[in-house]
Amino acid sequence: MSKPVKVKFYPSAMTIAGSDSGGGAGIAADLRTFNAFGVFGTCAITAVTAQNPAAVRQICLMDAQTVTDQIDAVREKIPVKYVKTGMLGSARTVHAVAQAVKKYNFKLICDPVMISTSGSKLLADDAAAVMQTGLFPLAAWITPNIPEAEFLTGSKITSVNAMLDAATALQQKYQAAVWLKGGHLSGNAAVDVIVKDGKRFTLSSPLLDLRPLTTHGTGCTLSAALTAMLALEMPWKQAVCAAKAFVFGSLEQCVDLGPGIQAMYPATEDFIQLIKLAEAEK
Repeated sequence: MSKPVKVKFYPSAMTIAGSDSGGGAGIAADLRTFNAFGVFGTCAITAVTAQNPAAVRQICLMDAQTVTDQIDAVREKIPVKYVKTGMLGSARTVHAVAQAVKKYNFKLICDPVMISTSGSKLLADDAAAVMQTGLFPLAAWITPNIPEAEFLTGSKITSVNAMLDAATALQQKYQAAVWLKGGHLSGNAAVDVIVKDGKRFTLSSPLLDLRPLTTHGTGCTLSAALTAMLALEMPWKQAVCAAKAFVFGSLEQCVDLGPGIQAMYPATEDFIQLIKLAEAEK
């Protein structure tokens, strides 16, 4: 008689976001990241896109009820606690997600996905308004990039000190930890800022010399990595360093997909020693 198979428990997490047919961002990046950390990935798809690393050709938004049905179906059987959001697309979907967060008491990591790295607007005005009033106040973490933080605060951000001030304002307004990504700033390091419970931190890694399209999906991957680390019950300081190291490693060990196309991909090495978390000077 064969011995019983020992089944390993996997913590689960959910991504509520759009698909990326090119595989670099959105649902594809999130599930790939969850898997890399040993977290069982579930999803609710908010939009189907036709895209590659260079261009988005079509976006088909899901009906808000379809998004709700996906969340309910997952949660009926899988005890997901940690959820990240990406592209939500419409005000109705933002509202539906907020209702689900309250219904299931999810720990929410909200990547706003309002404005792209290139400055393109990704969320309608009415949806952005609902996100600010109905979703951000429910979040445990909010992870904007600099253009999004400028939109949310109405202030221009051109330095790390300005990033700290913007993140502080957002943390006080929404009572969520804020991870403001600094990829748009020039300098000799990639510096983000974190404001949590009124304390301010910088989080840095070395800069990499990369082809422009290689960074496609960094924001999705970062918030997914943070979600996975929290689902694994890692203390938050370790979680943010591990997430930052994962993104750095995925860029450092990017893969060639074809002529002129490189994509970030989970690294085979741990780069945590290159990540520096420090309390910011007052």
